[in-house]
Amino acid sequence: MSAEEAQQELVEEFEMFDNWMDRYQYIIDMGKQLPAFPEAWKVEEYKIQGCQSNVWMNHEEQDGRLTFYATSDAAIVSGLIAVLLRIYSERSADEIRAAEPHFLADLGLDKHLSPTRSNGLNAMLQRIFRVADAAG
Repeated sequence: MSAEEAQQELVEEFEMFDNWMDRYQYIIDMGKQLPAFPEAWKVEEYKIQGCQSNVWMNHEEQDGRLTFYATSDAAIVSGLIAVLLRIYSERSADEIRAAEPHFLADLGLDKHLSPTRSNGLNAMLQRIFRVADAAG
């Protein structure tokens, strides 16, 4: 599945919910399924600046694909991380750069997140795109 297909699949999943409380709960539930994040990675080098809560993100590159790992101490932010990883993790740098984050508007996240959560989400996206740019 491509990053574009992953975005479309998310949009379709969110259409099942009639209200934002259910959508928030779905995002939180997604965050509960994040893989474990090593304590050794919870250092300043991997911390995302601009987030209201604590967020750490690391990545590995193998066989031309970037795999991202991240965690947060806030449930809703962990869910947003899960959304980002579903779209951007385990992709080539070219695919990441080509995948505009239209899911923000498509899902309504751009209108339903608090300004501080939106800033944090944008900071995480910027990190993902910077890593992809550096990977070539």
